Amino acid sequence: MFLNYLKSFLLKKTLKKQLNNVKGQSLNGPVTKIGLIVDESNFLETNALKQEIIFNGISEDNIKIIVYRDNVKDKEVNTYPTFGFKDLNLKCEFIPNTINEFIVDEFDLLINYYNEDKPFLMLLTNRSNAKFKVGFSTVDKRLNHLLINIAREDYKGFIHELFRYLKILNKI
Repeated sequence: MFLNYLKSFLLKKTLKKQLNNVKGQSLNGPVTKIGLIVDESNFLETNALKQEIIFNGISEDNIKIIVYRDNVKDKEVNTYPTFGFKDLNLKCEFIPNTINEFIVDEFDLLINYYNEDKPFLMLLTNRSNAKFKVGFSTVDKRLNHLLINIAREDYKGFIHELFRYLKILNKI
């Protein structure tokens, strides 16, 4: 209990420090490779969200998904790589290789499909090596380049707005 409190405190402190030094990147070419961070604590339509992205012209092979859950059960079979708060050490470094590989991958577009300020997810987003980041307008504005104001349950509307703006920006 105390270690979780300490870890949470250190995570918030590290995140606050890193958000003050956010580096800007730009997307020069078209969007081909997409990373997707989903908070499945309250949203369970990850497969439908992925199918909506595929429907808009992105190949299934070019989509990499990682899922966060508040309570990760060891014996549960997961479709996508799943992580939780326990996958962070006291130095605010991610322990599993799946998370570190996700961070290192160079995505043209990173979709942050979570609408709450969860420091763990925000740290993952900030450390990601993506050229263009998109998320909900309810999350800290320094993390994403494009903010979409829509309900989390309306994943079709979110993807429709995202691809509409990408077409306007000539990224598709």
